[in-house]
Amino acid sequence: MTPFGEKIRKLRQDNNIQLKEMAKNLKISSAYLSALEHGKRGRPAPGLIMQIADYFNLIWDDVDELKELAHVSHPRVVVDTSGMSPKATLLANLISRHIGELDEKIIDQILLEMGFDEFNITN
Repeated sequence: MTPFGEKIRKLRQDNNIQLKEMAKNLKISSAYLSALEHGKRGRPAPGLIMQIADYFNLIWDDVDELKELAHVSHPRVVVDTSGMSPKATLLANLISRHIGELDEKIIDQILLEMGFDEFNITN
């Protein structure tokens, strides 16, 4: 699941809305919405992000958060380390290879070390 997918699911659950109902109201397939929630599809189009924001009557800060979560929610990430130090390349490759083995506590520690907490991704 991506950060964007997790946010959409939480919004749906908090508002007691079924996935099929939301998909129908947004005029998208329930399969596509499910794939977005589960991280099996890439970033949603900006228009869909705004439709979702309108659907939940989100205010400015929440709309900005939703846009940013969508931006950082591509499930297949490519990291270009050309021009960086060998250690940066090593780190990127090791994270790529072992990300699935890290537990949430370790991931939280890495995010905190980088200056991020939860989904505070504006840094």
